[in-house]
Amino acid sequence: MSPRQQHSNRADRDLDIVVFGATGFVGRLLAEYLAAHSPAGTRIALAGRSRERLESVRDQLGPAASGWPIKVADAGSRRSMSELANSTRVVATTVGPYAKFGMPLVGACAKAGTHYADLTGEVLFVHRSIDAYHDTACETGARIVHSCGFDSIPSDIGVWRAHAQAQADGAGSLTDTALIVRTMKGGFSGGTIDSMRNQLAEVGSDRSLSKIVADPYALSPDRAAEPDGGDERDSFAISYDSDLGGWVGPFVMASYNTRIVRRSNALLGWQYGRRFRYRELMGFGSGVTAPATAATMTVGLGAFAAAMGFGPTRKLLDRMLPAPGEGPSAEQRRKGRFRVDIHARTTDGARYVSTVAAQGDPGYAATSVMLGESALSLALDEVHLPDRAGVLTPATAMGGALADRLEAADFNLRVRSVGEGD
Repeated sequence: MSPRQQHSNRADRDLDIVVFGATGFVGRLLAEYLAAHSPAGTRIALAGRSRERLESVRDQLGPAASGWPIKVADAGSRRSMSELANSTRVVATTVGPYAKFGMPLVGACAKAGTHYADLTGEVLFVHRSIDAYHDTACETGARIVHSCGFDSIPSDIGVWRAHAQAQADGAGSLTDTALIVRTMKGGFSGGTIDSMRNQLAEVGSDRSLSKIVADPYALSPDRAAEPDGGDERDSFAISYDSDLGGWVGPFVMASYNTRIVRRSNALLGWQYGRRFRYRELMGFGSGVTAPATAATMTVGLGAFAAAMGFGPTRKLLDRMLPAPGEGPSAEQRRKGRFRVDIHARTTDGARYVSTVAAQGDPGYAATSVMLGESALSLALDEVHLPDRAGVLTPATAMGGALADRLEAADFNLRVRSVGEGD
């Protein structure tokens, strides 16, 4: 059953959005954003394990949130998650690591026909979510939308917009496409690091899982219809690429974001193109110090990954890295920013650059905007969303409606054609 066919069932519910995990660091930021930017009359509740802490968060949100209900809910209780899902049209959750805590809520939302949005960057969790609940969500009309933050909205929406522009221009389908991180000022949240730690521990205890994590098409709805993936393995080398603006090296989030973008292409019936090939890289410019900077960053990234994958060194890093629930000050979040440029070629020889940029720490401030607008889009934009259900991606669940919302929230989204002389 399509989401629009189920719309009347969700419309009768008491709430539009439940923020689950509202007492956590990112959960509080999400609640603050919704309190400041939700349209009047939007019915929002805060949920988590402690009524006292939830009430404390609500008291700090100002008059707009003074009447928001409080819902005590335990991520480990299927009954609790079912009651939560059946009370609202959308659940936006920041409770991670999602592989440890997220599956009961995904299942409850899929069964109830409730839309769901999270911030996961965990391949194994999304893979299990697809296997367990995609068909159920299709039947009930639920949109289960993973990765509605810096993982992976800039990648997913940026590529979607490049494809849309190429189609509007009659320029053919996409082929070689690369995301280049031009600017990224800010840190990773304690929750992101905890998710990374949890997945590494899982792979360490069950080596068969490494095949899923390493598969470029691990999240495809039809793996047999995809290429063998040999030409899309994640890059861990540095190189000079004049088309991409200089020296490039590995990007820490590429091994997750690329899987989400490839899933979007497959869910759309491979509209981006059967020759679509996608990678993500960090850009270092073309100055004289760029090669050394790229090499240093690449070695550091490799050393960090190795240390996180080895028990004794992981314990040492645990003492230095931010813990879940921790994050930068308001001033630091305000000073953060990011910009990514997606360079796309088409079968007709056209070239495009799709840019996504925003002010605010990407892992905190910008992410709270992206998750907040995703929740609002799922709750309020039903007639403008693609009539599609299941375990989806931001682009396939919300597409242009989300892009419009992000632009209204001061994100810079633009696509330009690149001529031969550029």
